[in-house]
Amino acid sequence: MTETKGPQPSGDSSASSVSLLGKTALVTGASRGIGASVARQLAQLGADVAINYRSKGPRAQEVAAAIEALGRRSLLLQADITSPADIASTFDQIRAAWSHLDILILNASGGLEKDKPADYAMKLNLDAQVNLVHATIPLMPEGGRIVFVTSHLAHFSATKPVYEGYEPVAESKRAGEDAIRSMISALAERGIRLAVVSGDLIEGTITPRLLQRHNPGLIEDRRQEAGSLPNVEEFAAAIVDAVVNTEHPSGHTTYVGSTEWSDPTRV
Repeated sequence: MTETKGPQPSGDSSASSVSLLGKTALVTGASRGIGASVARQLAQLGADVAINYRSKGPRAQEVAAAIEALGRRSLLLQADITSPADIASTFDQIRAAWSHLDILILNASGGLEKDKPADYAMKLNLDAQVNLVHATIPLMPEGGRIVFVTSHLAHFSATKPVYEGYEPVAESKRAGEDAIRSMISALAERGIRLAVVSGDLIEGTITPRLLQRHNPGLIEDRRQEAGSLPNVEEFAAAIVDAVVNTEHPSGHTTYVGSTEWSDPTRV
């Protein structure tokens, strides 16, 4: 596994000089936040974008409108990705509209929601991600790219401490990453490459705010420790760069934001 560390990417990354005209993409969890930004940035490069969302219909429609304002096609695909039937329907619609899928962004994740069963994090962050990849493969031509989006807290969870309350998410997201990495050889046989993008706490996203329920002051403490935190647009730009970058081998990990911390555990 190779990796890239360094300055946080910005909207002026090398991706800005690449054209994705004629390419199609599916972004999960694309109605808001990181997923919405990735969808817009892919469209800015010329891609047609399918927007997966679970319940934020009006927000998803706003993202679709932004994509279409750029002259690109959009698909609004409401689906609960923990449902195999919903996944099957999603790819049926992509097949009918576009016949193929060049780019899959595995952005949707969770596990901090209230009133969910104990195995929900694993169903969402492991089972659903693997099911999405399996459903993608028949539609993805040679040269396709799959990007798995994760967090430093999950990616390094085997060797570094995790914030209180995030343990089930970290465990399940790391399991999802490992499961998809185990498919690299099979993907390579079809000319498909995998990229992983891992981020520090991202300014303006819901996860840090939810974590502060258990860890008061967490965001500011982490900002001071790391020096700065990446924002949504910067993290999304790194994901898009992982799509267009042809220099890195399959399985390459890009780190956005500092990967070093003393001990994020709060009691």
